[in-house]
Amino acid sequence: MRMILEVIACSVRDAVAAAEGGAGRLEIISRLDLGGLTPDPDLVEAILKVVQLPVRVMLRESPGYTIADRAERRRLLDAARRFAQMQVDGLVLGFLRNGDVDGDSLGEILAAAPSLRATFHRAFEDVRDPAQAIAALKRFPQIDRILTGGGPGDLLEKVKRLSFCARCAAPEIVILAGGGITLESIPRLRDEAEIREFHTGRAARIRDEVDADCVREIVEVLNGKR
Repeated sequence: MRMILEVIACSVRDAVAAAEGGAGRLEIISRLDLGGLTPDPDLVEAILKVVQLPVRVMLRESPGYTIADRAERRRLLDAARRFAQMQVDGLVLGFLRNGDVDGDSLGEILAAAPSLRATFHRAFEDVRDPAQAIAALKRFPQIDRILTGGGPGDLLEKVKRLSFCARCAAPEIVILAGGGITLESIPRLRDEAEIREFHTGRAARIRDEVDADCVREIVEVLNGKR
């Protein structure tokens, strides 16, 4: 299977550097320091004009994983509808309620962009029961990715959790490994947990900007060339 590296882009420059380094997909966000918030639609449009890569767009209005009020919900719905009118590959989103997937909010917002696929982001790290959460996410055909770093603990524990999640999620959903992933951990996650898609933010950056050489190095490790 083809190995895919998804790179976070916060600017056109980030997107171009990621493409030059061999990224297979982009996740466009604002506020990397807050874990990623909804980007300006104008930025998304600008990136789509210069980069020929699948693009997923963050849909998150506040740093937490709950929707605070009706105004925030309205902003999320408006953003979903606007992104659905663009040539993006999908959305990146995740909502929880008391440690479980917030299926009501998830369904409402996905329904505002029915043509788009979606990644359930690292809100997954805070679910009480990963297997139960995966089963809940499978009820939404638009969701085809779950982003997770494998939870706390050492690399062996992460490998075990990611492998378990990958088995539970298949075949409808692919596990996208990200969050604390390093050049040293990638080979074990690839070979032992059979992960084929990886996500990176800071590991691909120098001085807060994506660096093509950093991306290229990660891609080479993914493909066993280093």
